[in-house]
Parts: sequence; C-alpha cells; structure tokens
Amino acid sequence: MLRAPSRLGSRLEVVPRAVLKRALSGRRRRPAHPRRILVAHQLLLGDTLMLTPLLARLRRRHPQAQIVMTVSRRQLSLYAPRPYGVATLAYDSRDRKSMRTLLEQGPFDLAVVPGDNRHAMLALALDSSWVVALAGDRPGWKNWLADELVPVPTEPIALSDLFALLAGEEDDAVFEPGDWPRPESSPFELPRRDYAVLNVDAGSPLRLWQPHKWLQVADALARTGLEVAFCAGPGEERMVEAIDPQRRHRSYAGALDLLQLWRLLEGARLLVCVDSGASHLAKLARTPSVVLYGPGSPVLFGPGRFWRNHPCRAVTIADFPCRDQNRVFKREVSWVRRCQRSLAECPAPACMHAIEVDAVLANCQALLR
Repeated sequence: MLRAPSRLGSRLEVVPRAVLKRALSGRRRRPAHPRRILVAHQLLLGDTLMLTPLLARLRRRHPQAQIVMTVSRRQLSLYAPRPYGVATLAYDSRDRKSMRTLLEQGPFDLAVVPGDNRHAMLALALDSSWVVALAGDRPGWKNWLADELVPVPTEPIALSDLFALLAGEEDDAVFEPGDWPRPESSPFELPRRDYAVLNVDAGSPLRLWQPHKWLQVADALARTGLEVAFCAGPGEERMVEAIDPQRRHRSYAGALDLLQLWRLLEGARLLVCVDSGASHLAKLARTPSVVLYGPGSPVLFGPGRFWRNHPCRAVTIADFPCRDQNRVFKREVSWVRRCQRSLAECPAPACMHAIEVDAVLANCQALLR
C-alpha cells in the first residue's frame, strides 16, 4: 500500500540539521558580497511568478553571485531559460527524498525567505550565513529563525514589489521581456485567426464567476471577429462544459501544460481571467489582460511598479462589505482589504457574482482599442 507524503519525515531531515548549523555558526554577519544566494519558499504558481522583481533586484545588486531558488516540480519548466541567471531546484516539504537532494546544495552566503518564515529553517539547514525574511509572521517563533526582518510598508504596495524589498530598497526597475525568454513548448494547435483567451478556473471556488456570464463574454467577443478559446487546468474540463455545453467556442480545458499556456497567451489579443496563476503568467507573455477580482485585492495582486508597463485592467466591486480581512501570509497589514474565508464560512461568492458582464466587456473593448 502506498503511503501519502508526509511533512514529518522532511522535518526530521531539516530541523536537527538547522539547529546544529545555527548553534555552530557563532556570531553571524551579513555578507557584503555574497557569492551564493538562496531564495527559499514553497509558493503556488501565481505567488512564485510574483517573485520576479525580487530575482531581478538580487541580480542587479549581486551581478556575480550564483542565485538558486526552490520551486515546485511543476514550475521547473518555466525557469528552464534561467531568467536573471537564476537556477531552480525542486522542493516539496512532503517529499523526504527531494529534501535530501536539496540539503546537498549548501552552503549559501545569503538566504531570502518570502512568504512563510518557516522556510528559514530550510535556509539554516542549508548552512546559510545570513537569512532575510519579512517581519510579522505568526506564530512569532518563526521570526526568530531570521537574522534580518524587513518590515511590511505602511502604505499600499503590490505583493511583487513587497517581495523585492527583501533584496534592498525600492528602485525604478521594470520588467523587460528579454530577461525571461519563453521556453519552447510541445506542439499543439493554435487558433487560426486573432483570438481571445478566457481562463475560467481558479485556486478557490470562491473566485469563480458564473458560467452564464462567461458565455455572454465569449459570445460578445466572438461578435467582434475574435476567435474565443476557453482554458482551464487539468481536471477542470467539466467547468468549460458547464459554461459552453453546445461547444460554440474552442476549448483547451485540461489539454495544456504551463509552457503551452504561455505560448497560447503570447499570441492572444486579449486574456480574460479571474485572479489566478494565469493572470501572472500573462505578465511574462505581455498579454493584454482583464482580471476579475472578487475576494482578492487588485492593489496587492496587480502589476505594481515592476510590471507597470503590462496592459491590464482590474474589474472589481470597490469596498465590497465582506472584503474586510487584512492578512498577508498570516501577517496583519492594515491597508490590505481581501477575503480568505472558506466555503464553510461563505457558501457563495457574492463578491464575484456582483461583477457584471457589461463592466468586463467595457474593459475588454478598452484594451482591444
């Protein structure tokens, strides 16, 4: 009988080693010119792509350093071109074998921990001389693992720009497509004429839009002469079937890997999607995007400074009454307005249902012009 992966085995690999390395390190000093830099995290696709400004700033500040970042195995192919000269390593805290492989990669002069500060334990186990993380994580013991804590700004900032602060103070850099060439994808059939992509799935059911509204948008875009292509991730084919049961439009649901999705977005005149990994992949593909924000924050998850040249429109209901939570990776941030409730707490996403088709189409028309 196969056993499900467990974090306990990985912790048994990491925790004793981290404690020993920290105890033997003596007085710790931040390296002035780090030769090896680790970015340690276990973020989902969208959040991982929002680390791009951090990688860019680390490369500008440390042009000669070797930079290594942990990613999920599924994300490895996106980083094959080594954007900003960054090498990637597969990391799954439930996989003891991959953890053992990862632990052979140290030591590092500098480690940066975006998101959950528990990954500072991994940085210490990899014999990192100095660990930088965001302040305010909970429970508080996770903050003790870092040598340097960067405060979250008191003024609104995009999460991508917040991550970049871990590499030093704000600068005026902007994303340049040449810094991240698209990896070659496996062949697949592209639409035959100008097209729009409607990516309809999301990481949470509380970010889904109603099927009949998606079909209305698809039909309206088709009337402008665009071919419409629905997209959804593996296992979400029924979602598109529910939206378009008569199959009036092309569907790539469950058929594309990440590189093929990038290729599809790259050729599209327009992307319409909810706040999801696809909306962030579109920044790399430079696809004009209309993004629907229900429980999420367009300030926190929007383009920010680094992606400011990305043609993007946010559609949301401002000051929606139950979008009233202010946590970011368990940190209390006063200016954040979002909702992270579960299905048990919120059986139907009123914030998504309040978004009307006319508002979405108006933003589509503005970008298409």
